[in-house]
Amino acid sequence: MTQDIVMEIIREAVMLAFKLALPVLLVAMIVGLVIAILQAATQIHEQTLSFAPKAVAVGLALFFMAPWMTNECIDFVHFIFEKIQQIPIT
Repeated sequence: MTQDIVMEIIREAVMLAFKLALPVLLVAMIVGLVIAILQAATQIHEQTLSFAPKAVAVGLALFFMAPWMTNECIDFVHFIFEKIQQIPIT
């Protein structure tokens, strides 16, 4: 296995991790920001008020994005198998 193949696999793995994490993190960040603004405006600082909506929003985001995330992971596995075929046999 050459160093170029290894570096390409690592790069693609990191990019996959970013692509899968970014939408869920954005949902959590946006919901957290909206809740923080509402808490600042109403001066209600209840911990469960900030946690529960974020948990629900992240759960819904994962539920609705699961098919896309699964396809991305399957594409990555296909990429790995293509790279395995390119390894020179010595």
